[in-house]
Amino acid sequence: MKRIERAFVALNGWALILMLSGMALVVGANIALRYLTSHSLPWADEVARYLMIWLTFIGAGLILRIGGHVAITNLQDVLPTTGQKVLRAVIVLILLAFFGYMVFVGWQYAQRMQYQMTPALRLPFIYIYAAMPVGFALLIVHLLLIARPFIEAGAYKPLDGQGADEMVTGGANG
Repeated sequence: MKRIERAFVALNGWALILMLSGMALVVGANIALRYLTSHSLPWADEVARYLMIWLTFIGAGLILRIGGHVAITNLQDVLPTTGQKVLRAVIVLILLAFFGYMVFVGWQYAQRMQYQMTPALRLPFIYIYAAMPVGFALLIVHLLLIARPFIEAGAYKPLDGQGADEMVTGGANG
């Protein structure tokens, strides 16, 4: 199971790297063309914008794994150990419900936009708006993969890619 989790995280990370690289190449080429030829690519801004949208949604799950989202832990810090575990379990359940709802809403919205086309690329907007349900589905998977250690110890996975058994305990801002 740990091997599957590592492969899933690596694939998610590589998708981000490829999207960010593509965005940098398109923007860089557009800047170079603008200064060298006084002409720019009419679709470059659109590609960069849509890649940024996908980057945001696809990357949210990896940030969740390491405790990188904003958290206020004042209530948790004053509770006894059992109370902290109960609070973290409630938080996980609320997040799962919210993420599930956002997958549903995002998919409905993407389907409504399937017949509209982007101005420059002439792509159906469903490809852009699909980032929302895909991103929230990935958030669900990442949350389920870290839920147990988070509930039991308030711990997150390390960012540096060390062993899947090692965990990082959330601090005052984690």
